[in-house]
This record gives sequence, structure tokens and C-alpha cells, in this order.
Amino acid sequence: MAGEWEISNGDRDRLCIVTLSPNPASGGMKLQFAPTCAEAFEVTKDIDAWRLDKDGLHFVDSKGVALIDLDELEKGIFEGIRAGEGRYFVQSLAEVRTEAKPEQLFGEWQVSRGTDEPICVINLLNKKSGENFSLEIKPNCGPLVKGFAPVSWRMDQGELLISSAKGSWRFEEAGEIAWRRVPEGNEPLWLVRQVEITPPEGGG
Repeated sequence: MAGEWEISNGDRDRLCIVTLSPNPASGGMKLQFAPTCAEAFEVTKDIDAWRLDKDGLHFVDSKGVALIDLDELEKGIFEGIRAGEGRYFVQSLAEVRTEAKPEQLFGEWQVSRGTDEPICVINLLNKKSGENFSLEIKPNCGPLVKGFAPVSWRMDQGELLISSAKGSWRFEEAGEIAWRRVPEGNEPLWLVRQVEITPPEGGG
């Protein structure tokens, strides 16, 4: 367990890196949160240690009281729910950064500014275009994507490269279903895997 881990919420619009240490601390074992964690997840201000037992992974305060409890879904991935805040995921950063293969990316992706509001949907096609794969833009795309007019994509040393006649956008993996543009700068750009959403009863 020692090493860097990523904490995220269910929508993956909030992320935080924590380093778990095997050294003892009050209530468990030592950890260190990245400076941005307190803003992403306020509860991290009160977390002083971590521990792992048969019931899963626990982030605890200095008295050993668990503030976040997570169950292991599979090797390197934990999930938990915190009352009033929703779902948390914790996964090994090494797993997050495992180099993705093209076949893992085929399909539709929402393009957004890192919010729940998509500005476009693109389809990464399983169709070769020279050295690259073809890309399709769905109707009603926002001016940012429309203006860039991407036509192809490929994997490049673990990163996703989306290209047009105007140049390339480079994305790094940010979890199982999300990629973020690098460098991020003042204008974040995210790709999130399009998922089927069941409409509520009554058509509302």
C-alpha cells in the first residue's frame, strides 16, 4: 500500500493525490496529502493517518476514528460512500498511469471544461487513418472543438493525441474513464467516457 494513491469523487471532477507511508502514526500509519487536497475534499484536513484491515481501507483522525471507509473492489482500487458527500474512489497512481491501449479508448467521449456540462461528444473510431485512427465529431459541438476540427487520434507514450490540421491536443489519463488535457493551464479540457443514463420514471 505504501506509495502514491489518487482519491476522486464519483464524477471524477475532484481529484487528490495522497502518499501512504508504512511508518506508524497516531491512529494508524502516516500519510501526506498534496496541497490541493484540502480544496478538493475538505475532510482531508481532519485526516491524520490510514490503516488497512479485513474490512478495507480507512482514513482516520488522530484518535483512530474513521472519517472515510472504503472496500476493495479489485487490486489497487477501493470504493466508499461518505454520508452527505457521496462516493469516493481510491486507486493506486501506478494503476492509473498504466499505459492505455487504443482498444480501451474506442467509443464515445464527452468533452467538457472539467464540469458536468459537456461541450461536445466525440467518437474515437476503430478505423485506421494512416498511422492514426479516425475521429468523428457528433452534432451540436461547441465552438472550441468545432474550431479545432479534430480528425484523428493515436496513443503516444501512454498519452492520447488528438490531431487536426491546426495541430494536436495532448491528454493524460486521469482514471478509468477520464483523460485531461496537458498542460492544463487556465482552460482545462477533459474527456469522460460516455455512459448510458437511465431516464427517471415519468420521462422527467
